[in-house]
Amino acid sequence: MPLDRRHFLLQSGATAAVVALFGQGCARSQLPPFTGATSPSGFFTSVPISQRDAVVVPPEYEWQMLYPWGAPTGVAGRMPAFAPDAGNSADEQALQAGMHHDGMHFFALDARGEHGLLVMNHEYTDEQLLHTDGVKAWNADKVRKSLHAMGVSVIEVRRTQEGWRQVLPSPYARRVHGRTPMRIAGPAAGTPLMRTAADPAGTGVFGTFANCAMGVTPWGTYLTCEENFHGYFGGPKEAARNATPAQRRYGTVPGAQWVEYWRFDERFDLSRHPNEPHRFGWVVEIDPFDPESVPVKRTALGRKRQESATCTVAKDGRVVVYMGDDARFEYIYKFVSRDPVRPGTDAAARAANRHLLDEGTLHVARFDADGRGRWLELVHGRHGIDAASGFANQAEVLIHARLAGDIVGGTKMDRPEWIAVHPRSGEVYVTLTNNTQRGGLGKPGADAANPRAPNFFGGILRWREDGGDAASTAFAWDHYALAGDPAQPGAGTRYPGDHADVFGCPDGLHFDSGGLLWIQTDMSGQSMGKPPYAALGNNQMLCADPATGRIQRFLTGPNGCEITGCVVTPDRRTLFVNIQHPGESRDDGDAKHNSAWPDGTQPGSARPRSATLAIRRRDGGIVGT
Repeated sequence: MPLDRRHFLLQSGATAAVVALFGQGCARSQLPPFTGATSPSGFFTSVPISQRDAVVVPPEYEWQMLYPWGAPTGVAGRMPAFAPDAGNSADEQALQAGMHHDGMHFFALDARGEHGLLVMNHEYTDEQLLHTDGVKAWNADKVRKSLHAMGVSVIEVRRTQEGWRQVLPSPYARRVHGRTPMRIAGPAAGTPLMRTAADPAGTGVFGTFANCAMGVTPWGTYLTCEENFHGYFGGPKEAARNATPAQRRYGTVPGAQWVEYWRFDERFDLSRHPNEPHRFGWVVEIDPFDPESVPVKRTALGRKRQESATCTVAKDGRVVVYMGDDARFEYIYKFVSRDPVRPGTDAAARAANRHLLDEGTLHVARFDADGRGRWLELVHGRHGIDAASGFANQAEVLIHARLAGDIVGGTKMDRPEWIAVHPRSGEVYVTLTNNTQRGGLGKPGADAANPRAPNFFGGILRWREDGGDAASTAFAWDHYALAGDPAQPGAGTRYPGDHADVFGCPDGLHFDSGGLLWIQTDMSGQSMGKPPYAALGNNQMLCADPATGRIQRFLTGPNGCEITGCVVTPDRRTLFVNIQHPGESRDDGDAKHNSAWPDGTQPGSARPRSATLAIRRRDGGIVGT
């Protein structure tokens, strides 16, 4: 999602200032010919750009809705219905679908992939929609309800003759939210910066929130990523003068909060509990098959505005986790475990692998102008990361991973978000959503990996690890796509083939098992329909075949929404996708929503609700073809 939807201001008239450096000293591809994908026999009918307040899919396809905000999760005996007037209590919200569905995965419970668990993130809250009286006044109950509306849902689903249905009740059903007890593990657990008055041991924390992208471990657990956690911590503005450089770098500064949690839940008051935000910004591991299990925050993976935790396995069997930090001028990271994975996804394998994400090495990426790159270790005592540079130990390196990345010389990127690994070739793709500040006063200018300043439209960068080994410390890279409207003067777009449909601000990214790449976009609600984005319509999802360069528009969403969270079932015959924050206003500061999807026909006729869709070909064939 954009860094702060509440304060995003479109730089009008700046399109002409876009500097298109590709082909002017920017790195050309150093990758060998792509051989990993198998092209489908034929693509679907491409969907046109749209500004309709509706979900549009190709005529060969149909969609149905599953699990909108407020739907019961399925905990036996506790399944409150959604109140259209937002009258559900905080306790009821803790048993219902949260707001703003995001990253998602399908864990099959049968061999055919027609029965399984859908596990999904709920990223943030729209307080105007969540409460009957909006944000006129805050109180402790509103804080509780808001915290319960974020986090993760685990629901059971099954395909029937009538389509996909949620299983109610379900022994697997679970909500993990901003007040769920969790364990802190890894090198930072128990260290001084993790200790608080409520948790003097520094090993336990209440909750996860701001849950955006995700990952899945080889042993069958779900990784949720805490992204924009900073906006929920606050305090009196006068306390901002005492903010440390690390607090400023992470955005945890009193007076800069989005919501007023700190007035009614003191752990969010930075002036009283400055260590509490150190306990957020992590990758959190959840066992979806055990609703009684305690989620674990894995500190060895580093603290940042966590976006993506994409797992793959190195040649020697170690697990590798690719991660982005979704903020302007932040980094791409890789974690390599110390020990190899024990194969399997059963309970015994999950138990045997439970330590793997606590022991290993975190790296930051450097992209060089010649199309080569290196992974730089973030290890205390190496490459200038030591007491002289402000790090007392490895725990502080991980808690302040951004600052460690500065010291070793990582490449400052244009908002790295979702990361996807090709299932056959191992080639890695990352979305760089945009960066309108690049080249601005006092800001870094264009470079080979980020060749446009300012960068309105974003793009997709890819790399291949040396030797085809995910644990390698070097790689070759290039740009798969520089997105945007080619008709805009100086837009600097470049697509991989002549048959690519245009798009802007890529965000979600997913490879299915056949090697098709699903791309989702996130232009902010304040940007859609305005220059330079006017010709791109509403946000969309596209399907790409990297073997041919073909990219086709598969879905367009309702007004104001972001398309995010995508997973294809093992048989490739169902695609699940999330519609997030329909109705987000196009006018800065305007609390009115421009959609009533999915329950109403006109804005204002119903509260817009994020929801999960199940999409299938009408003839039951493979999706994406």
